[in-house]
Amino acid sequence: MQIGLVGLGKMGLNLGLNLKDHNHDVIGFDLSKEARAKADEEKINTVDSMDALINKLDGRKVLWVMVPSGEPTEETVNILLDKLEAGDILIEAGNSNFNDSIRRAQKAKEKDIKYLDVGTSGGTSGARNGACLMIGGDKEAYAFLEPVFKDISIEKGYLHAGENGSGHFLKMVHNGIEYGMMQAIGEGFQLVEESDFDFNLPDVASIWNHGSVIRGWLMELAQSQFEQSPKLANYRGIVAASGEAKWTVETALNMEVAVPVIALSLMMRNRSQEDDSFSAKVVAALRNGFGGHSFVESE
Repeated sequence: MQIGLVGLGKMGLNLGLNLKDHNHDVIGFDLSKEARAKADEEKINTVDSMDALINKLDGRKVLWVMVPSGEPTEETVNILLDKLEAGDILIEAGNSNFNDSIRRAQKAKEKDIKYLDVGTSGGTSGARNGACLMIGGDKEAYAFLEPVFKDISIEKGYLHAGENGSGHFLKMVHNGIEYGMMQAIGEGFQLVEESDFDFNLPDVASIWNHGSVIRGWLMELAQSQFEQSPKLANYRGIVAASGEAKWTVETALNMEVAVPVIALSLMMRNRSQEDDSFSAKVVAALRNGFGGHSFVESE
């Protein structure tokens, strides 16, 4: 299938390569000349304007937007809604606030443009080798693109969650859970590190990831990061909050649902801006491990 990909950053480029591996015709655009050049090096065809991208697509157009949430997504969606025609499909995959996705989908509906919000998990490696996709929006558009979603997802790794906004709602809650899990792992390793025992942290992460109740990808990442830097000496315990956990807590307050672990993990990220604890170093290392998120290096 022919797909126009807007956004060729860490996630977008890897997604494009994943699509290309499955014989989809990918045409990419990014405002950055450097990003376009890198995609060209990877044999992904690129164009230097949104108009050129639209003109390159034949028949029913499919545009996949993979740019940061907030104003970049807002601006990109508005431009595309002015250029696409009835029946075309617009995929918004920037982990937006689900309320924004609902609002944008309504604008698309007024022009009979099909709109899908696709919460995307798995980090850069997932985008490249098998993503986890939470998809909200038009059923017909989903059915039309299901073969594509199946191609680029890990086995059983895609779901049509429901109406518009549901995909990004699930991704928001997912990220809130992620915050709590990483915070617990970080605090646990701080206890291990500061105990009187001479533990080898990669070995601890390894044994916990083989048959234990807390095994999983985050523990694999912990082992990998400790193997590269046993005491995480190159990290400072400063961890950014990307916004999804805040939205999760705000939504929970509106729904009068208690989410104390997620709320406290968000507060701990805020606190990390002022403190340099080992637990925060672990969380920073985990974020870098799965998403390539930048971190503050120790001086």
